[in-house]
Amino acid sequence: MPALTSTLDDVQRTVLLTTVHTLDDPPSFLAGPVSTVARKTTASLRIVILSPFFNAPDHPDPAARGLSRTAHWDGVQRLLTFVYVQATKVAQDLGNILLDVDVLLRGTADAFPEELVHEADRIFSVVPQDTALPPLPAALERRRDNIIALEPDEHLPHAPPRIPPIDPSVPPLYPVVALGGTFDHLHAGHKILLSMGAWIARDKLIVGVTDDVLLKKKEYKEVLEPLDTRTARTRAFLELFRPGIVHDIVPIVDVYGPTGWDPNIQALVVSKETLPGASSIAKHREAQALPTLRTFVIDVISATEASVDEEDAALLKTAKMSSTYIREWIVKNNQHSQQQQQPSSGASS
Repeated sequence: MPALTSTLDDVQRTVLLTTVHTLDDPPSFLAGPVSTVARKTTASLRIVILSPFFNAPDHPDPAARGLSRTAHWDGVQRLLTFVYVQATKVAQDLGNILLDVDVLLRGTADAFPEELVHEADRIFSVVPQDTALPPLPAALERRRDNIIALEPDEHLPHAPPRIPPIDPSVPPLYPVVALGGTFDHLHAGHKILLSMGAWIARDKLIVGVTDDVLLKKKEYKEVLEPLDTRTARTRAFLELFRPGIVHDIVPIVDVYGPTGWDPNIQALVVSKETLPGASSIAKHREAQALPTLRTFVIDVISATEASVDEEDAALLKTAKMSSTYIREWIVKNNQHSQQQQQPSSGASS
């Protein structure tokens, strides 16, 4: 594989292939390589993490089964958050706020969709020290000679994986999982939420998308994406992250959505900020004699306090990973562009 040189031009679409040997600690070896690739990408960056950990826990071949997805909820949340933060920091530093970053988890026993890489202008790879990249699927094998190998950052040596305590009342997957949100200008925070919901769903993920009628008081609403656009972008991401399950994406006009009436939902995924909504849903379902939902919380700060530094934590806590921040940037950028196009008052007519 050719070595990376500083003479590489920026390209629109890149893919970074990697693997992990543990979910117990953040993938510190990835920080520099993700930053390097993000700086060379102008439009779309896909980071594909290949590992037998991500095989289906109910795979027909017992030898190919992956980890319990509910038992390793914190580890996967930590992994996704770490990688998204590295890419998001670079995009913001460069003023490339609309860089589309996707972090995808792929099992080694899974079929590898060619569309993940066939539009890539450039493919990179990086692995931890003393670790080999899993065998490449045919779509990548044909481009092996063009894959650019990056050096990993220094990291701790391999340690035996820690097995989290298994709660026998919690299955490794739930048949039907639900979550909700606005999903305007889909960003890293949204993608972590959607990914974790899809991660623990066996058959179906129900996504409630806030209807336009509830968003009339949003800041910078003039650049807020309409419901059809938000729904389409949410579906497109889920098809990338977790093909093979049903993605039931529906508009919602209240906090409940389908959780207010569907008895077939078993689990609910919420962010720490929307926990009050989960409490309201629980009370409503109890009043309607509907089955209790198991609630999983996205809490990227407390769940990863040992895995992100103070700067990264600040990025997650501030509005810089929010739709409001993106809409504000779009409005100000448009205003700046219009000002640049206007002739100066001293120009001759």
